[in-house]
Amino acid sequence: MPLIIYPSDLYFRPETGGLILVGKSLKEDPVTFDLSWQKERFEEIIWPELARVVPSFESLKLVRGWAGLYETNLLDHNGIIGLWPELKGFYLITGFSGHGVQQAPAAGRHLAELILGNTPSLDLSRLGPQRILDKQPLPEIGVV
Repeated sequence: MPLIIYPSDLYFRPETGGLILVGKSLKEDPVTFDLSWQKERFEEIIWPELARVVPSFESLKLVRGWAGLYETNLLDHNGIIGLWPELKGFYLITGFSGHGVQQAPAAGRHLAELILGNTPSLDLSRLGPQRILDKQPLPEIGVV
């Protein structure tokens, strides 16, 4: 089973040991660093939707839970990579909103080349930090 992301932001994917990782970013959640997991939210919000999407998942057993930061780039939900214009020598590689593991090899290569003063082999300038300062989100075109 591949990573599945449902249009409502419900997602699930296989984990080692026969487990399935399930989660959902809730738009109404405030941006906070409160990382306490709330079992009731899973049972009342995520589990019912999960069972509707994949009916056989209704019989799964909840093993454990955790909470973390997701969709932290509220401007456009894409990575921010490059030199911060207002701080000499301050490079960013952040804000991937859950896509970091998927995009890490390309993003890491790009940032390493920038830091070394080389012309990047990948043009990721669209993901540069200036768009954050300018409050100019990337257009929604799917995968960036």
